[in-house]
This record gives sequence, structure tokens and C-alpha cells, in this order.
Amino acid sequence: MANLQVKDIDVRLYESIRELATNEKRSISQEVVYILQKYLSKPQEFDTNPTDEFLKLAGSWTDERGAEEIIEDIRKSRKNSERFGRNNELFD
Repeated sequence: MANLQVKDIDVRLYESIRELATNEKRSISQEVVYILQKYLSKPQEFDTNPTDEFLKLAGSWTDERGAEEIIEDIRKSRKNSERFGRNNELFD
């Protein structure tokens, strides 16, 4: 079996892989192999660019109200958060 060594990997990427591996009860090496196999078995599923997919939605939402009316409705529907207590701390 061949070995693969990856150098200079971004810490955030490594931590993401480590978290995935932990959640799936795999070693980091097993998780990397799994990710590569998953991608290489169906690369067409990973060809979509999330930005392009988002931009395809532009203009697809229609509403009879004007922008100002929509903004006003959004502002009226907002509620003050009760997440923080009186001292603006999470656990007062």
C-alpha cells in the first residue's frame, strides 16, 4: 500500500478533517482516504461552484411589495434578544 504525506496544511483545514474523523470514528488518515475516494468516485458532484449556484437564484424571488415596504416588514418582525442578561453576559 502506498503512503501519502501532506506538508504545510492549513491548521483550520486540519482541524476540520480531525473533527470529521472524530465524528465518524475514523483516524485522520482514514478520513482523508475516505474524502479522496468519495470525490474521485463522483467528481461531477463536486463541480458546482457554490457562488454560481447562489447567483442563479438572483432575480428568482418576486414580490408585489416595494423594497421599502419589505424592509419595514422585516424591521417590524424583529425581536430583541433575551440571550444576554442585564449585565450583557451570557450567563447572568
